[in-house]
Amino acid sequence: MDAQKLSEQIQKAAMALDSALESRNTEEVLSYFADDCEIELLKQILIGKEGVKKWIDWLYKNLRQIKLQPIVMMVEGNKFFEEFIVRARLYSGIEVKSRQAEVLIYDDKGKIKSLRLYFDRLDFIESVTKGPISKTLVNQIIKKSLEGLA
Repeated sequence: MDAQKLSEQIQKAAMALDSALESRNTEEVLSYFADDCEIELLKQILIGKEGVKKWIDWLYKNLRQIKLQPIVMMVEGNKFFEEFIVRARLYSGIEVKSRQAEVLIYDDKGKIKSLRLYFDRLDFIESVTKGPISKTLVNQIIKKSLEGLA
């Protein structure tokens, strides 16, 4: 298969994965991953389809509704990079917006061998913090993390 067709095939598969995640179709999401895949997020490594299932369950346990909005997509060989915005609604009704990036590496059968997901946990913490003490603490952490930049 030539490079252009492979690139188009990978981009189409990645977009189909996003659609399956948005529609909460666990079986379809699982079908995009190789049996021996690896997912890395939040300093955790999840292995195989069991790991994919664990990630999906965690995602759906925390987010009632998910919308993924692509910003930049690039394909090189069997590697797919995407910067995107997650717009989500928590079960509490709170809406969250998070800018994220992912790197997908596909095997020779077109299945995801590796998924690395990058995002800032602070995107979510403000929206789930309750009470004046917690909110003050979170605001102090955010302010401290920006020292020297602002």
